[in-house]
Amino acid sequence: MVLQILEAVATSKYFPTNYLVHIVVGFIILLAVRTLSQGRKTTWERNLHARTVLVTGGFTPLGLTLLQSLAERGAHIIALSSDPVESPEVTILIDLLRSTTKNEQIYAEHCDLDSPHSIREFCTKFLTGKDQRLDAIIFAHEYQHIGAMGWLSKKFGRGHREREDANRRERGSLASFLITTLLLPALLVAPVERDIRIIHVVNPFYAAAAGPSFHVPSSSFSSGKDKRVATKSIIVEEGTRSLRTVILARHMQRILDALPSASKAQIPKAEEGSSSVPVVSPKLQKSNIVTVSVCPGISRMDTVGPFLNADWNVSQGASVRGVLAYLILQPLLRVLTKTPTSAIQTVLHALCLPTPFKHVAQSSLEDPEDAKKASDNKPRREVLKPGALYRECAVVQLRVPPPTKEQLEQLEEAMKQAQAKADASKKKGKAKASQEEVLKFEDDGEYGGEVAGRLVWEAYEDALKVWEKSCPAPPPDEKKKMEEEKAKAKDSSTASPYD
Repeated sequence: MVLQILEAVATSKYFPTNYLVHIVVGFIILLAVRTLSQGRKTTWERNLHARTVLVTGGFTPLGLTLLQSLAERGAHIIALSSDPVESPEVTILIDLLRSTTKNEQIYAEHCDLDSPHSIREFCTKFLTGKDQRLDAIIFAHEYQHIGAMGWLSKKFGRGHREREDANRRERGSLASFLITTLLLPALLVAPVERDIRIIHVVNPFYAAAAGPSFHVPSSSFSSGKDKRVATKSIIVEEGTRSLRTVILARHMQRILDALPSASKAQIPKAEEGSSSVPVVSPKLQKSNIVTVSVCPGISRMDTVGPFLNADWNVSQGASVRGVLAYLILQPLLRVLTKTPTSAIQTVLHALCLPTPFKHVAQSSLEDPEDAKKASDNKPRREVLKPGALYRECAVVQLRVPPPTKEQLEQLEEAMKQAQAKADASKKKGKAKASQEEVLKFEDDGEYGGEVAGRLVWEAYEDALKVWEKSCPAPPPDEKKKMEEEKAKAKDSSTASPYD
């Protein structure tokens, strides 16, 4: 039937046969442009059976596609949801994922990322549960674009919406920071041979903020000590949020590498009778916990839709002009922007790519002579770079401006105060000193260096204190109601077994 229709169109007198070559060439060019816009696809695969992956933002377009890919690889998934576990939206999606992927190890857990109390409650329940295993944490909630173009947004309450968007950006960043710091004890006591990864999924506008106007200290948060520099560009606002997360992830890796537990022997066990012992270079990896940042690129549904104010899921709702613009631009967006399947390729690449530690462990199982011959013939194998930013399945070399003199003076003053507190605690007989005294970081100069990372870390700590003060714990009556709702949720098949 299809061939007959094509034949009828081709033989019709209305078909421009004189331009057949031009039509074919144009179609090939269009197909090539679309293929290039979808980006690279990862060639790495990894068996995720019996591995637990915690995912935030799992019910966004990118998150749902990511959950499906992880489930197909056999991962044990815990998807955090701001909605109740027994809500129809959550139960239907979880059941569909289980049936389509034939993986029953997919669970939803209630955790409102806009509430520090809810985050602490989930982390406490997880840390006190029976199974505390975590092989990966994927923060996918920070990828979705926040904020719309001015002429496409609703005129009524525009100032309120801009303030709410700024608060949403801040809450999303602080939620990732709080979850990481609360779950870090469980990750540090994990067996040394376990490969643990923390992946931050960031938006693609980080380069817009990597300029002289980027302010590293607490002014990057609206709730910080300094007032934020006003800007009219949503791209710069989103880029600041993204770049801040990239710098935080790099500094987190420095902290993990500097911890005393990370400096212990983490050498893969060699076979009996083997004369050579494989050693991981300290320059490649010092800790079995690896944290990286990943940029999926520009997605049609997660980036362009909210940017044009055509997303119905936002609290203020989509605008008519934004929806019309989104529909009119659909042919162009279908060609130039990524689908969720193409967007998650870099995330899967960072999750499946072997770390230097695992690469050496695998090579140690081979015969030394065979491995030496194979290494001479085969090209160098790609390994995951700890603390790096990945985009299009490759490491991004991003130059971040160094901190100013004022920021350096603030850092020196903070270090002096911390050292004074540590000396005072020693005099009082306290056994533990402060972390600033124990840990020594190597300044690699990446993403602003160690100083920029420390300033961003302190900005997160200051903003987190303000956020927790502004969001106190609910009253006892409301807490009882929440506990009753959770008791009902335990009967649901989508609830997590970590209770």
